[in-house]
Amino acid sequence: MSFSSDEVNFLVYRYLQESGFSHSAYTFGIESHISQSNINGALVPPAALLSILQKGLQYTEAEISIGEDGTEQRLGESLSLIDAVMPEVVANRQNMQNQQKQATKTEPPETNGTTEEPAPPPPTTTTTAATTPAPVETMEVDQSIEIPASKATVLRGHESEVFICAWNPSTDLLASGSGDSTARIWDMSDNPANPNQLVLRHCIQKGGTEVPSNKDVTSLDWNCDGTLLATGSYDGYARIWRTDGLLASTLGQHKGPIFALKWNKRGNYILSAGVDKTTIIWDAATGQCTQQFSFHSAPALDVDWQSNQSFASCSTDQCIHVCKLGVDKPIKSFQGHTNEVNAIKWDPQGQLLASCSDDMTLKIWSMKQDTCAHSKEIYTIKWSPTGTGTQNPNMNLILASASFDSTVRLWDVERGVCIHTLTKHTEPVYSVAFSPDGKFLASGSFDKCVHIWSTQSGQLVHSYKGTGGIFEVCWNSRGSKVGASASDGSVFVLDLRKL
Repeated sequence: MSFSSDEVNFLVYRYLQESGFSHSAYTFGIESHISQSNINGALVPPAALLSILQKGLQYTEAEISIGEDGTEQRLGESLSLIDAVMPEVVANRQNMQNQQKQATKTEPPETNGTTEEPAPPPPTTTTTAATTPAPVETMEVDQSIEIPASKATVLRGHESEVFICAWNPSTDLLASGSGDSTARIWDMSDNPANPNQLVLRHCIQKGGTEVPSNKDVTSLDWNCDGTLLATGSYDGYARIWRTDGLLASTLGQHKGPIFALKWNKRGNYILSAGVDKTTIIWDAATGQCTQQFSFHSAPALDVDWQSNQSFASCSTDQCIHVCKLGVDKPIKSFQGHTNEVNAIKWDPQGQLLASCSDDMTLKIWSMKQDTCAHSKEIYTIKWSPTGTGTQNPNMNLILASASFDSTVRLWDVERGVCIHTLTKHTEPVYSVAFSPDGKFLASGSFDKCVHIWSTQSGQLVHSYKGTGGIFEVCWNSRGSKVGASASDGSVFVLDLRKL
C-alpha cells in the first residue's frame, strides 16, 4: 500500500469538516493546498479516515492474536489507537499472547496415581466481562414512530457534502448548498416524487472566462418574500439568485471566504461575515457595499440582524459586537467567552442575544446589561418562534440547545431551567429547528437520524434515518414538511401530512 501526502491531507480535511470543525478545516485546507490537489472529493465516502484507522487497528490486533503456527487465540483487552502505534506496547502484547498460548499446552498434573478430568472452563459471562469492553448502549426508537423510507423524498444531484438547506418562506422551494461549489433549488410543490431542480453554479473569472470556483457553498438565505436567494461561498463572493436560477448580482468586497450571510426582514440589505475579519452590509438592489465594519481582530464567524439596520457579529477573537448602519463604532460589545464564538442568535424581540462558543458554553446577553445573564454547556442554539411579539404570543419563549454529547435540551429562559432533555440521538447533534407554530422541534445528528419532538411534552413524535450524517434541518413555512441535508450529498424531505 502506498499513499501521498495530498491523500492524507485530504482525508484529514474531510474528517475536520465532517466533525463540525469547519473553521479548522478551512485553515488546514489553505495551508495544505487542498484546492491544488487532483482528488475528486465526490468519490470519497464519508468517514473515510476513520474507516482506514479502524481497519489498521483490526490488522494490528490480528497480528498479535495469530501465532507463528497460524493458530488464533482470543485477544484479551482491545488495543487503543495510541497503543497500536507504539512498538513497545505491541511487542509486549505479542509476548503475553505467546505465554498464554504456551500455558494452555501444558498437560494437567497427575494426582494419587489417577488422572482427573480437566477442570471446566470458567463461565462464558465471566470470561466475556473480563476480556471485552462493555457494549455501547444505543437508544432504541419505537417502531411506531419511525418514518419508513417510502414516506421520504430523497433528492440526489449534489456531488459532495450538503452543508446547509433552507425553505423558501412563501412556496415549497427548498434551497441547498454543497461542497461541490453549487447551490440547488428543488421544487417540491408540483411533483414531489420527482421534483425539478435548478443548479446554481458558483463560477469565477479566470483568463477572461467563467470557470467553477471549486469552493464550498456554506451559507444561504431567502429574502422575506421568497423572490431572491443569497448564497455565500469560500471563494469570497456573495451572490443573489432569482427563483428561476438566474444570477442577479455578484457581491465582491470580502478578501477571503464568507462564513455567514443573512437578509434583513425588510429585504433591502444583506449582511455577511468573512475570514477577512470584517462584516459587510450590502444594498440588495444595487449589489454594492453600503458599509464595511472592521471591529474584529480575527475572522468573523456569524452575524444576525437585531432590526432592519442593526446587527450582532461574533468572531474567533472571542468578542461579540452590536453594530448599526451609519455608526462608525459598535453600539454595544460583549466579552466573556474564553474561545472562539461560533454562532449568535437574537430572540424574537431583539433584546436577548444567545451565543455559543468553542469553550462549550452558551451565554445569553441582554442589551440592558454588560454581562451575560445565563450560562450553560451548549453547542448549537435556536430560539422558538413564540412569546410576546410573535405569531404565537400565548406560548412561552424557549431556547433549544444541542451538544456534542448527543443530547438536545429545551430551556425556559425566564426561569433559567431545563424543561426537557431529549436523548435519542447517539452522535453529535449539528442542527435544531422549531416548527412555525413552536409546537415541534426537529433535530439532526451525525447518527444519520432526524428526530421530531413535541416541545410541550418532550416526547419523540417521528423519527427518520437517512444515509448520511445530518448537517442541517429546516421547516417549510406551513410546518408541514421538514428538509434535511447530509454528508453523503443527499437532501431529503419528510412530508408530515402523509404520516
